[in-house]
Amino acid sequence: MNNKKINLNYEDIIGLIPHRYPFLLVDRVQDLIVNDQAIGVKSVTINEDYFKGHFPDYPVMPGVLIVEAMAQTAGCLVSYSNKNLQGTKVVYLTGIENAKFKKQVIPGTTLFMEVKILNFKRNFFKFSGKAFSNNDLMATANFSAMLG
Repeated sequence: MNNKKINLNYEDIIGLIPHRYPFLLVDRVQDLIVNDQAIGVKSVTINEDYFKGHFPDYPVMPGVLIVEAMAQTAGCLVSYSNKNLQGTKVVYLTGIENAKFKKQVIPGTTLFMEVKILNFKRNFFKFSGKAFSNNDLMATANFSAMLG
């Protein structure tokens, strides 16, 4: 297995997944190892649209968006690993299991989403995901996705 670690910037990411502002939840991807794992990075700022309603007096990033950020990182990993998918297929989230939210993510947090491919068959993938900030575990989830 080739363990070369790849780093992706914003331009690379938008070439891999269809998400765009305000729903693109990955700023960059680092340490991507083809068909294995990647780390997505999200700098959470007070300017995020969801903070207007979640919650105005105590802004907290919704847990479902933390899982979505993990899934977008996984989408980058799958698309980058399979060049023939780029621009032609979308990776759809199909299930979430054992999601746990350990600490609240607030503005000023930099999230590092570690995703690993657990297994895949044809167009179906299973992943494990962990979100960290400053070495603190913020959230975990296992999730599945399929190519559309």
